[in-house]
Amino acid sequence: MRMIVTFWGVRGSAPSPGRLTCRYGGNTSCVSVEAGDRVLVLDAGTGIIPLGETLAASGKEVFILLSHLHADHLMGFPFFEPLYCAAERLHLLSYEKDGRPWSLMNLLDGFHFPVEASELTVQPHRVETDPLGFLRTQGFEVRRHPVNHPGGAFGYRVSRGGRTLVFVPDNELDPPGAATVDFAELAAFCRDADVLIHDAQYLPSDLPMKWGWGHSTLGRACALAAAARVKHFVPFHHDPCRSDAALDAMQAEAREALAPEGIACTFAYEGLRIEL
Repeated sequence: MRMIVTFWGVRGSAPSPGRLTCRYGGNTSCVSVEAGDRVLVLDAGTGIIPLGETLAASGKEVFILLSHLHADHLMGFPFFEPLYCAAERLHLLSYEKDGRPWSLMNLLDGFHFPVEASELTVQPHRVETDPLGFLRTQGFEVRRHPVNHPGGAFGYRVSRGGRTLVFVPDNELDPPGAATVDFAELAAFCRDADVLIHDAQYLPSDLPMKWGWGHSTLGRACALAAAARVKHFVPFHHDPCRSDAALDAMQAEAREALAPEGIACTFAYEGLRIEL
């Protein structure tokens, strides 16, 4: 069965609506992976809001998996429509924080959002033990790997029907100090993926001021795609200050760098749909 990958939010750090960002989009991290009547949602940034509008009456089972707990990857969840009208089909896969499971329902506490979890008519299913094992029972083979990001984060490798997607939205390929994962190890994790979605937020001009903030330069991200021999590289987590015109220029640069490797490159934009 094919997977349909759709991009709903592609920005990092903060939403960035406006006339200069309308082509690529200003919503923060959210990608869906649809397979039949099941939808795996990667991250719950503001992009999950328009996704929720399409899923509310779809009858599909929905599974939300987080890469980490920074606000730009969580802030859309309280506005996710199925939470209020189709929670019986909603499965929240816990993120392990300090050895304990953490749920998106923690956001509904009456302080960070006016609706409290206890007020919901139906509670979503919280998967607190072995979330990746649970996903396997639903037809998604998912592996994870820790990556270099302040506070900790994971990258995910999602496989189904012989096709593979790797999702690494926040990762610094050359961090200061000791690395959680080195370049070669991550390249092995991404090896031969049909699609690699990877953080490419920065340009060399953003450094050294932002060195250690947990994001990669476009050049190093392209080098990872080449080393991993992926088929299609999708740079992701665009800087909120980066205009559409600036992203066009970065895409041209990346395509020129990857063409000799035979790797397709498409900068992530809201509405991008890839069938695997």
